[in-house]
Amino acid sequence: MGSGILSSMAGHSKWKQIKEKKGKEDKKRSKEFSKFARLISVESRLANGDVNSPNLRTVIERARTINMPKENIARAVERGTGAGGATLEQITYETYGPGGVAVLIDTFTDSKNRTSQELKHLLSEMGYALATPGSASWAFSKDTEGAWQATTTIPLSDEDAEKLDVLVEALEARDDVENVSTNAE
Repeated sequence: MGSGILSSMAGHSKWKQIKEKKGKEDKKRSKEFSKFARLISVESRLANGDVNSPNLRTVIERARTINMPKENIARAVERGTGAGGATLEQITYETYGPGGVAVLIDTFTDSKNRTSQELKHLLSEMGYALATPGSASWAFSKDTEGAWQATTTIPLSDEDAEKLDVLVEALEARDDVENVSTNAE
């Protein structure tokens, strides 16, 4: 009789572990869906909702590779044309991280003020501050796909590299943040 209770409890523990793992995976997938929805909305706005536009089509295909539902994609395309409410705009924020590393934070937001305040708060908590536009972007150029590439790099100590990893992870965890680029070696 006692072994039946133990096996029942062991099953419960295993179910709890599976449930927790699934919950973490669902949260990660939801965050990915949100980021792609923003990106699709922006590209849709630029393409006036034309899903045959090369950039919009590419983003939609990338969203499909992570199994983003068709309904979510369609809503994001509509939102980009203004049919779903507020439109998103792309804003790049700048800061300097540990060891003087330049950091560019690409965002898609429907509220510049909210995003700016959230980033200011996060950076302040970590001992950093937003820099004025152009003060960090000078160390980068855009490649043919529009991604930031460092033109000047800065070597970091192991300690500063760890601090930079923490900073980048914290920034990337924000819903509005699409990409974080640094000029660390």
